[in-house]
Amino acid sequence: MGAGRTLVPIAALAAVGTALFLTAPPAPAACGGVEKARARKRVNPGGRAPLAIGDSVMLLAVPRLARIGFKVNAQGCRQWSQGERVLRSYKRAGKLPHLVVIGLGADGAVTSRNVRHTLHILGPKRLLGLIVPRELGGGSSHDADVVRRAARSHRRRILLLDWVRLSKRRRGWFQPDGIHLTYAGASAYTKLIGSSRRYAAAGELP
Repeated sequence: MGAGRTLVPIAALAAVGTALFLTAPPAPAACGGVEKARARKRVNPGGRAPLAIGDSVMLLAVPRLARIGFKVNAQGCRQWSQGERVLRSYKRAGKLPHLVVIGLGADGAVTSRNVRHTLHILGPKRLLGLIVPRELGGGSSHDADVVRRAARSHRRRILLLDWVRLSKRRRGWFQPDGIHLTYAGASAYTKLIGSSRRYAAAGELP
């Protein structure tokens, strides 16, 4: 087995893998706690670090994202509505940055309404980076179509980060479920999100 296919012995990923697609919502204990990290590099001098919010896919990339300048908040089994609650908590505290990247959808559906609600929370002067989610087994889906359509409809407010297209035929980036990352996949995922850093400062838009 090559280095790129090394399976990641992380308890959080294993637990999520067993509960990911049950018809009933997974128990909180099976999903693990919230993984947070502070930005370890300044990419927005004089402003707040960009924020990355994700589900179990983002877990292995958390320290890498922090190293390239993101504040990170990830949790297994996270639904879109739960990601919105994280956003609202930052907004209530007056700590929303200009750039927010969201990587959700592996653990539930993404709807146009979800995206509209998120844009409303952010307000018209902030930028939303949307990661196109892969589905179980890998590949694209209705969720990916929703995210791409939203980006086309809001070109000045949404930055599309197309993980599905970038990772196509990259089996070495994924665990056997085709969703969760290997170390090679976490590196590629981090680079994709990192491409949004040029928009971290207020007023920067695509």
